[in-house]
Amino acid sequence: MQIAERRIPAIAAKAGHDAYWNTLRHTGAVTVKTASGQVVERKLDGSVTVLMNLPVGKRVKPGTVLKRVR
Repeated sequence: MQIAERRIPAIAAKAGHDAYWNTLRHTGAVTVKTASGQVVERKLDGSVTVLMNLPVGKRVKPGTVLKRVR
């Protein structure tokens, strides 16, 4: 069982990669994603169009507990 569980991250990564390429092939060959602080449109031919810049996020230390303010 542990051997099978160790393969899960690799299987999930492959599934995500395959889904990305299937989306490019079946939806007019365009996807929108974030890359280097920008929202970009990627096409099947490899071209990239920047749609907008994202604001810089705040760094949070690991283990920090965030609480919602009402």
